[in-house]
Amino acid sequence: MRRLFLAALLLLPTLALADVDARFAQLRDQAEALGSLSTFLDKYIGECSGVFVSPSCRSDAEAFRGKYGGRKLYMIVGEEAATMLSPGPYQPGSGNYTIQVVPSFPGGSYALTQGTPTQTDSAGNPLLPLIRITGTTPEGWAATDYLRLFSARQIRAQIVFTPQGVWTLPRKQGLGKLQGVAARVEAILLTHARTGEPLGLWFAEGAAAGGGKKGKKK
Repeated sequence: MRRLFLAALLLLPTLALADVDARFAQLRDQAEALGSLSTFLDKYIGECSGVFVSPSCRSDAEAFRGKYGGRKLYMIVGEEAATMLSPGPYQPGSGNYTIQVVPSFPGGSYALTQGTPTQTDSAGNPLLPLIRITGTTPEGWAATDYLRLFSARQIRAQIVFTPQGVWTLPRKQGLGKLQGVAARVEAILLTHARTGEPLGLWFAEGAAAGGGKKGKKK
């Protein structure tokens, strides 16, 4: 019995992966896993300012951008860092909901964004169109259970993206500049951080083989 129990534990990661939407799994498996978004953004932007900057800083950044041109990358945004998620409409009768995603993913002094922002909001953050991801709560859930996903930070995001270039915006009141990396976000999978249960799935048009519809629910 003990051996059967241990075997079941070993199979759990495999079973969890098997539950992932096949289209998302295909994109994820085609992508390079990203260890640290902040390190990637630092190297990709290559701001090269300060006294102790290497003479090869700019050429190193150009080579790094060339290396990742057109390449898909995969990252996980942990629940504590998933501040770009917020609750949208919730229907008590059906349990249908919408999770709103501001497609700006911070990493150190920079951010990865869906496309190139041209304006900032009142708080000085890049202004970007929302991505809306739909889903349905488990049977027996109420609105309070749905809202607790956000108040208790129980949502994890998995993202496949392709970097496209560097953007720069002036800060409010002329206080320096904002910089980040523009990307094509190919797909976003939201899961419950504790159970791994899928909460919603979104594809950019044409991101997966056979196409994918925005707001597609798992």
